[in-house]
Amino acid sequence: MSRILLLEDDLSLVNGLSFAFKKWGFSLDVARTLLEAERLWEDGTYDLLVLDVALPDGSGFAFCQKVRRVSKVPIIFLTASDEEMNIIMGLDIGGDDYITKPFKLGVLESRINALLRRANDFGAADTELVSNNIRICLLKGQAFKNGELLDLTAAEYRLLCLFMQNPNVVLPRERILEKLWDCEGSFIDSGSLTVYMRRLRMKVEDDPGEPRMLLTVRGMGYKWNVTG
Repeated sequence: MSRILLLEDDLSLVNGLSFAFKKWGFSLDVARTLLEAERLWEDGTYDLLVLDVALPDGSGFAFCQKVRRVSKVPIIFLTASDEEMNIIMGLDIGGDDYITKPFKLGVLESRINALLRRANDFGAADTELVSNNIRICLLKGQAFKNGELLDLTAAEYRLLCLFMQNPNVVLPRERILEKLWDCEGSFIDSGSLTVYMRRLRMKVEDDPGEPRMLLTVRGMGYKWNVTG
């Protein structure tokens, strides 16, 4: 049974989601403030986090940043705003997906299941990926460049895994989004992929302005270029 932490201050929404999560077969812990979430996080182990953005004592973004210092657990943001900058900010600091209120419970269930499947699938086949002086230890969820640990968000890590599992293959943007989230492309703002690529290049390329590994293939997609 997957264990989920819900950070949400709207009591009516909490009650509805608590019933739904139980029906879906998940174990759920609920926090209504950042302080409560931090206490639960310190005491428990979770398979996925669902975080409201606007909270009485701060923002779900702040909690996400704290979690990302120590964990790559999948994170979904609940937001009352569909403004592009807020969405990109949430993804950029380490969120894996977002859903705008009001939402259909079926959509939330699909996204949760997709993220849980992806989290389980990565690392299920091989234990290590190596190319271009980059090494990924799948069982530990860590990536290294020239022996030094890379500070990657969960989405950046999965994106790097996907590329290194498909060396020298052009991956269309649609396929990348499908593999990362395993749900319909309309659920995900494709502009977020551009953000991920920029940030990932900053961390793995020697010269991000002249990338040699993470290449853009104009009109087609992206490719992990094995240089040697």
